[in-house]
Formats: sequence, C-alpha cells, structure tokens
Amino acid sequence: MDVFLRPLIDELKELWVHGLDTRDAAYENGVFRMRATLLWTVNDFPARSSLSGWSGQGYRACPTCNEDTPSMRVIGKTAYFGHRRFLPTNHHWRSNLQFDGRTERKRPPRRFSTTDILEQLRRVKTGIPGKHPNYGGVKRKRGDEELNWWKKSIFYELPYWADIELKHNLDVMHIEKNVCDSLLGTLLADPHKSKDTDNTRRDLAKLGIRQELHLFEDGNKLMKPAADYTFSEANRRKFCRFIRSVKFPDGFASNLSKNIAQNDSRLLGLKSHDCHVIMQRLLPVGCRSLVSKNIWSTIVELCTFFKQLCASTVNVSDMVEAQKQLVLILCKLERIFPPTYFDIMIHLVLHLPEEAILGGLVHMRWMYPFERYLKRLKDYVRNATKPEGSIAKGYVVDEALTFCSRYFDDVETRFNRPDRNDDGIHPTRQLSVFESQCKPLGKQSYVELDNDARDKAEFYILNNSPELEPYLNEHKQELQVRLREGCYNINEVHRTEFAAWFFEKIYAMHRMQAPEVTTELLSLSSKTNMVVSSYPACIVNGVRFVTHEHDVRLRTQNSGVSVPGTGQEMFYGQLQEILEFSYLNGFSVVLFRYKWFKCDSKHMVTENNITSIDINGEAYKDDQFILASQAKQVFYVADPSRGPNWCVVQHVKHRSIWDITDDGLSDIDLLQYNSSSNFTLFVDLGNLQEINLLRRDQDVIPIVQPVTNASQHVTDDSSFLNDVDEVELSDEEDESVEEYADEETYAENDIDTEEDDDDRSYHASDSD
Repeated sequence: MDVFLRPLIDELKELWVHGLDTRDAAYENGVFRMRATLLWTVNDFPARSSLSGWSGQGYRACPTCNEDTPSMRVIGKTAYFGHRRFLPTNHHWRSNLQFDGRTERKRPPRRFSTTDILEQLRRVKTGIPGKHPNYGGVKRKRGDEELNWWKKSIFYELPYWADIELKHNLDVMHIEKNVCDSLLGTLLADPHKSKDTDNTRRDLAKLGIRQELHLFEDGNKLMKPAADYTFSEANRRKFCRFIRSVKFPDGFASNLSKNIAQNDSRLLGLKSHDCHVIMQRLLPVGCRSLVSKNIWSTIVELCTFFKQLCASTVNVSDMVEAQKQLVLILCKLERIFPPTYFDIMIHLVLHLPEEAILGGLVHMRWMYPFERYLKRLKDYVRNATKPEGSIAKGYVVDEALTFCSRYFDDVETRFNRPDRNDDGIHPTRQLSVFESQCKPLGKQSYVELDNDARDKAEFYILNNSPELEPYLNEHKQELQVRLREGCYNINEVHRTEFAAWFFEKIYAMHRMQAPEVTTELLSLSSKTNMVVSSYPACIVNGVRFVTHEHDVRLRTQNSGVSVPGTGQEMFYGQLQEILEFSYLNGFSVVLFRYKWFKCDSKHMVTENNITSIDINGEAYKDDQFILASQAKQVFYVADPSRGPNWCVVQHVKHRSIWDITDDGLSDIDLLQYNSSSNFTLFVDLGNLQEINLLRRDQDVIPIVQPVTNASQHVTDDSSFLNDVDEVELSDEEDESVEEYADEETYAENDIDTEEDDDDRSYHASDSD
C-alpha cells in the first residue's frame, strides 16, 4: 500500500512545506502561495487497517479502545463482548451475572492521546512484510509490546499528521449496513447470516448463562430451543409482507419488494442504502408486534441513534448524550443476544458519536459517493482481461467528452439536463399566492365547482395572502362595529362576506386610480372561473405530488402531506385533487384539496419517536384546501401492531432542497426531522431480571445431525473465557473480518449503480 501512496505523500509534503503558486483575481499580482493539508481519510474498516497500520483483527481490533478493547474468545471466533466495562464503576449492571456469568470489575478503557499513540509506534519493529526466509518462511509474529500495530503508517511522514486527533474515519455507511444485516439475519433466522447458530448455544452453555436456550438431547437428536429474539415462521412472513407493502416517495429509495424471497422468509441482496432505509424507517415499525417489548425497545433505541447521527444538523450536546446512552443500549443488547452476535462492527457503533463531535456531519465522512464513483469506474471495463487499461481509457474518453460538453449550450448534456423532478423557473410576482405554481403532469381535465366549494377556495387564497393582511384586519374591525358580539359569529361572517367586500373595496380604489391597486391586486379581487383545471400529478419546488386515486396504482407513494399548525401541532392528510384556479390577466393559483386525518390523542399516538395515525377518520371537511407551496411531503407505512387502519407517519427531506431564511441562515425545520435534537434518545432500563429469551410459540427446533451426547459437540477451547490480558496474540488466531466481509459486502453488494442515483437518497433523508 505504501508503494502506491508514495507519490501522494511527496506531493502533500511539498504542498505543506513549500506550497504552490495559484492564480486568483482577488490578489494584486493575481498569484498567491497555496498550501494544503490532508484532513483525514475516508475508507471502510479493512482498508483502514492498511492505511493506519493498526490491525482490525484479533482481540485488540478496535483502533479507539486500543489495548483495552473488550473482547473474549468464543467457539471459532472473537466476540467483542463486555460493554459493561464502559459503565460507571458503581452501576448495578456490573454485578449482574446474567450478562456473561461474571461480575465486571474492570475500569472503562483509557483514552489514548496522540502522544500515547506515538509512544506505541516507537515500539513497533520494522520488518519485511509477508512470509520471508528470515522468519523461517512464515509471517513474523508480533510481540506483546507492539499491540496490534503491524507497521507505522506512511502518513506519519507528513509534519502535521501526528497531531491530528481524527486521522481515519469509521465509515458509518458500512457499519450501519453490517449492523442491519446482523439484526435482520438473526431476527429472520437466516441460515446464512443468523448469529444464532448451534455453536452460539454451546457458547452459552460454557458461560453458564441462559439455561433456557441451551442445546439438549431428545433421544438420538440434539434439540435447539427457539429464542425470543428470532421470529417464528409466521412472523417472518408477516415481516416480509410488511416490507413488500411499503411504498416510498419518488426518488426516496429503491423498491424493496424485489429483495423479498419468493417464500417470504428472508431479505436478499440488500445494498447499503436499502439497509440505511430499513434501519431508520422500517425496522422499528415492522418488528414492534413480532418480538417482546424489551427486545423491540432496544432495537428502536439503536435505530433512533442512527437516525440522530445521520441528521443534517448534529448538535454536540446530543452526541455527548448519545455516547452515554449507547453504552446502555449495547449492554441491553448483550443481555438479549448471545456473545457471537457482537462482531467488531457492533462494537464500533460505540465510537461514532465521538467521531461526529470531532469530524462533524457524517455526510462528509462516509463512503456513499466513493462507492458510487467506483461503480462508475467499473462500468468503463469493456475487456475483462485488462480492467486497468479499460478504466484508464474510459476515464480519458469521459474527460474529453466532459470538456467538449461545456461548450454546447444548445445541446442537452448531463450538465444542463433538467432533473427528473425539476419544475422549472416560475415568474416572480408581487403577491405571494400567485407564486403557488407547479409543473402539471398527466392529462388535464376540467372540474366544475359548486358555489360553496369555490367560495371556500377563494377565501383560503385571500386569507393566506400576507399582502392582504391590512384589508383583512379592516374588514374585521368593521364587523365588530356593525355586529354585536355574542349575537353573531364574527369569524364566520368574515369568511362569507370578505370576498365581496374586498372586490368592492379594490374596484372603488381602482376607479379613484389609487397607486397601490396593481394589476395583480385587481385580478385577485375578482372571482375565479367556475370551471377549474385538474391534474392527476404535479411537481412543486422539486417534489412530486400525485393524487391518491392515481397513487394507489403506482409502486411509489406521493400523496401524503403534512402542514404545521399555529403551535407545535401537525396535520396530516392525503391528496385528493390538484386544482388550478384562473384569474384575470392570465394569473392563476394552484390549490391542493386534501382529506385530513383526525389528529387528536385518540387517533394519533407518538411512542419512541414513532407517530401512528388512524387514517380511517376524516376531519376538517369544511377546510380541505391548502396552497401547493405550503405542502410538505410525508409517506405512510402500515402499522401492524395497531390494526389495518393505522399507519406510521414518515417525514421526508428531499435531496438538493434546503430551507433558507431571509437572513441567509439555515432554517432548522422541526417538521422535517433534519436535526439531531428532534429525536429523543432515551434508554428504558426496564427490569433485566424479567427477560425470558425462550420463545413460547415453538419450544424447540431439532438440529439435522443426530448426536449421542450434546457435550461432545462443545469445542474444547482453553481460552474461551479469557480476555485479552490472558491470551497470547498472533496474526492468524482470529478472522473476525469474515463476519462483515461475508458475501462480498465491500464489493458487489455495496456499490450502488449509477441508475440507482435517481431513486436513492444518500444524505440525511432520509436521511430522511
């Protein structure tokens, strides 16, 4: 690796020491001396080992915990188990024997400074990599003083590298995917990815814990009790059908129904963004009624952390609190899942908040853009026997075409091609309601409204025009003088009479040639046509909306909407009609007519950051219109735990769409869930003594191989219960990387195709 990095290191040293003359018109002579520094590296965990020099295998695989990595030997692998060590020394969980059969007396791992790391690197011996005759034809064994260092990184040649605290980022993309794969594989009892194997049960027997899950003999068969953290066969089908039924908004995610096995038993071929969406959107909802409350709440807490971590606005105080809560979450996972479940990827989750504090938003530090670009380079390969040459030739051709396309103004290229959901540029108006425009999609039809519906629509337009606020207040004051309070409902009279009063007022001012009466104001005071245009779909501000009648026939869902109330309350509904009202002089206003759901405490429930709503009831039948520019898209996911008429509301934050205030500062919109503070990460400690991990619907599962004695199948491993301080280390003792590199996790399965960019979102959306 260092051979390939040598040219880069030499250039980086030159840029730091001497700099490079760079032209800039802001300087008098047009040239300034530019210096550059390497901030950090972004890579997956195996590549991190090659770049940093710290091996990601063995008992000390964690680069942050260093020599204090909590680990133990189980049958055939190393488990990174023992997170009670991170708890306060007086915490009562430390003395609980139900975790691993022992009390935890070790202090929390030390925090190693940059000076400590340099001192460790001074003890690393310089050797020849690989098998060499000097070492008897085998690999050189590391000494205890070298810990997990196998080399000093070439980046330390940079003068500033030793002082950087965050040198190599832990990739959130791959960590989230592997955590999701482990959860889904174990919950669905996937024979290829489940961590609840036969050896796992033998581990429990050796540790002397969870006797209800131990293997036992029944005649000449070895029986495995069904664990509560796995779905039954019926529940597996329910969960897979739930995933199959989910419909996402346009451009939000891929169609997950294609990843369901034909027998509805497991999920296949999930890519990184699929796992991102499942972890943060679907898993907390889908498993709520399929596992016990203790297990479900722990899974929800873990998913909430990832949602908080991937928010587009991350507060340091939230990450500090998340660091404390994650210790409790991992301890709860240790009480539920067996030690085999805890590979290095599960442990690394604990250090993500600290890196977020040091490095900032994860969207600048994860692998999504790099993996997609690698896929693009692989697509250049036309001759499989010479892939490097094909990539080089394809890159040169693409660069030449890119250069030429910059000069083609009248030819559509990928640089001037409009986005899929681009609604164009609408003219600026003096009245904001006339800016409520859209790009209509589908066949145009005409709808004739009755007088009552038209009056309600017209008053809504007038009442939601900020420029008309003086006229609205003036009319209310006249009504208060003319009508006695208590005898009349002034608001109702104001709603029914304001349009006619406003028309007479404006036309009287127009006849007097008042300068404030503009063409737009005169058009707005006039009545709209009785016949309005109707469309099945439209695009507003880069977001696609589709009426519910048309939406049910599609594989996407674009009919959900949310609108904020006067306070912190939210209103949710389904789009019924897209109506365009025409005024004089060619002006028009687009309104959405919605079916609003009841949002009281009886019909809307929020639990563990999950909002469920009853879509059967309808509210506000007399107030169904909103401006197209006011709509914010949501989508609904069926809530199996509450019944067929209940859905979970999922907010959407679209790509390349930002809320910018007048002062230029980013508007932290609480309704879009784009801030880490919008999610309350609270860990329910519950009563761990009452957790029963035996599933009652099916007591035992027979293992295929008949045996005569279950104890004969327990591997004799003398280091089984020993920790890192008691075991001699070697490079070839453990292969923990196999857990997260299974089925080419970092190759074919994790590279999203370029075509997927249209229907995948890799920032906070979903970040959402």
